[in-house]
Amino acid sequence: MKASIIGASGYAGEELLRLLHGHPKAEIAYLTSESRTGEQISKLYPHLKGIYDNKLDSMEKIHDIGAASDVLFIALPHGHAMKIAKALSDLPLRIIDLGADYRFADVSVYEEWYRVDHVDSHADRAYGLSELYRSQVRTARIIGNAGCYTTASILALAPLVKEHLVYMDSLLVDAVSGVSGAGRSPKESSHFPEFYDNFTAYGAVSHRHTPEIEQALSDQAGETIIVNFTPHLAPISRGILATCYATIRADAAFEEIDAAFEKMYADEIFIRLLGRGGYPSTKYVRGTNFCDIGWHVDPRTRRVVVFSAIDNLVKGAAGQAIQNMNIAFGFDERTGLDLVPMYP
Repeated sequence: MKASIIGASGYAGEELLRLLHGHPKAEIAYLTSESRTGEQISKLYPHLKGIYDNKLDSMEKIHDIGAASDVLFIALPHGHAMKIAKALSDLPLRIIDLGADYRFADVSVYEEWYRVDHVDSHADRAYGLSELYRSQVRTARIIGNAGCYTTASILALAPLVKEHLVYMDSLLVDAVSGVSGAGRSPKESSHFPEFYDNFTAYGAVSHRHTPEIEQALSDQAGETIIVNFTPHLAPISRGILATCYATIRADAAFEEIDAAFEKMYADEIFIRLLGRGGYPSTKYVRGTNFCDIGWHVDPRTRRVVVFSAIDNLVKGAAGQAIQNMNIAFGFDERTGLDLVPMYP
């Protein structure tokens, strides 16, 4: 199967290459980068030398790239994928967008939060959070890969809202990301003297992942949900730890909390339940597609606190994209993703 990566010079594109190298069903057709066109990918990322020495192409010949591909991964900022997908609408290929263009069922929500007019609003698409939208991913032409913060937050809270064990107006999410989530392009917030030995919140009440979390949790609950979401930046390169809070309904037993997680995730190969009292850690999922989840119940306040940990570049980006590809093409979901976490 021929796979091409649009935007291969970014962290998500590079991570796709690392994971696809171990995928027995996939072969790289094209890699593109507008900023590094003509360079070898191994010059940009020396750790790929002798593994991938492909030259980076330009998107100028995007139709030829699409025609030579079975699946197209688009690892670009929002606003680009919808133009590419629309231009390739005559081709029988599957598109997996690692950006935000196809994550929303209602494009007006996308337009409100991202301040961009959507040019492909009627495309056949699915939200690519694999565990919760598997049947839609299986058939959609375009898959809007779930975001990194959103994956950790939604998976942590989905069992509670699906079983209506918590008050829906009590949901709070504090999530912490490694600096690779800011991308490879230099900026002040990820400049070494700024982020090293520092811990800071940002984007409170306005982060663009908020409506994505609300959309998925509303789907699970069958009613409209609004959350408070606050992201933080930690001085680590990889990983997301989400701490999620909710007030348990007065008529719900604490044991039902445990049962809800087991019911939803017992058969999910990439979700590891640490149980009540568990503490997930970013280091224990590093380099893998796992999401580790643990929860605590506070009888004093009748709140449940759920922790989830993922690698933001794998389960939060490239790994989930490959999991979605596996679902879409009928492969075993573990193909190319059967990885042991890197430790220490």
